[in-house]
Amino acid sequence: MTMGIFTRAVPKESKPTVVAQYAPQNLGDPYMFSGFANIDRNMALGIPSLVRARNLICNTVASMPLELYRKSTGEELGKPVWMDQPCFNQPRSVTISYTCESLLFYGVSYWLVKSRYQEDGRPASFEWLPNYRVTPKYSADALTVESYYVDRKEVSNEDMVTFQALSDGILTTGGQVLRAALDLETASAIAAATPMPSGYISNSGADLDPKEVQGLLAAWKTARANRATAYLTSTLSYNATSFSPKDMMYNEAKQDYATQIARLCNVDAFYLSADANNSMTYSNLLDSRKQFVSLTLQPFICAIEDRLSMNDITANGNEVRFDLDASFLRANPMDELLVIEKLLALGLITVEQAMEMTDLTPNGSEGMS
Repeated sequence: MTMGIFTRAVPKESKPTVVAQYAPQNLGDPYMFSGFANIDRNMALGIPSLVRARNLICNTVASMPLELYRKSTGEELGKPVWMDQPCFNQPRSVTISYTCESLLFYGVSYWLVKSRYQEDGRPASFEWLPNYRVTPKYSADALTVESYYVDRKEVSNEDMVTFQALSDGILTTGGQVLRAALDLETASAIAAATPMPSGYISNSGADLDPKEVQGLLAAWKTARANRATAYLTSTLSYNATSFSPKDMMYNEAKQDYATQIARLCNVDAFYLSADANNSMTYSNLLDSRKQFVSLTLQPFICAIEDRLSMNDITANGNEVRFDLDASFLRANPMDELLVIEKLLALGLITVEQAMEMTDLTPNGSEGMS
């Protein structure tokens, strides 16, 4: 009887309720995901407007630090090491930037669990995986993902962290737009490399041997690359068959596709220097940044925050959030002082708390005379 009392008094070992991610739901057609898009990542990054949009979204989110908070009170807690450096072989900003890129391009991003904490089994370090290395293994009804193949080796859901975007990747949804924009860049490059409009040389004299024709065309191309003035014999004449780059309206077409890519990436057109819809104004820089966060960055921020706050990674009652106010949305120092002054006047904070809010010293009033 005594032993039973002591046995019941021993606290149970604390373990996470969820020791692995549940089988992620398949949110799209498994046979039409971005891996089968008509344009891949490397090709898409040949479009300057898309590179600009990608850098604005991914690199801005990557610049924000991750913090751990208590849900009930909003108290900032001490965070585990992985929140400052998720992957052991790269800085946090690099990992977050490429996680956002995967969400933008493919609609899904993957982290592989590399180590765990002994006390609760939660992940202690990760490795970001490029999408081309990962292949989902779907259930029989193709509704969920049972496991993954990483470099052709099966990995269970227990060792994978799957970030799902709030919409499909742009390689799928914008494949035609991106392909057309890339074709336009190719056409522009060809036009720039061709000093004169494309055409043909007609010969009114005796027919030439094919080798002589090839030599003539090579000499013509070389001469046009060195000088604009050309000379032909009496039996040869040049006939232009194409429009000039100005006639082809390449500049106008690029502006139009910059606007299309801005819509595709949910970025205001003026951020991509697109002429269309370029009349938007803001009262100040902070308002512009708030607009950018609310309409463009928030889907990526939410996708990452919500996944990292799930119980298989973060303990119940806590949540992971990006600290926007300390980085991207930090207010003007004068505005901060005005707010703190009103809080002091109303007695809502002490002088020591005000000193901490202004970062005058890491320890508030400690060390200040």
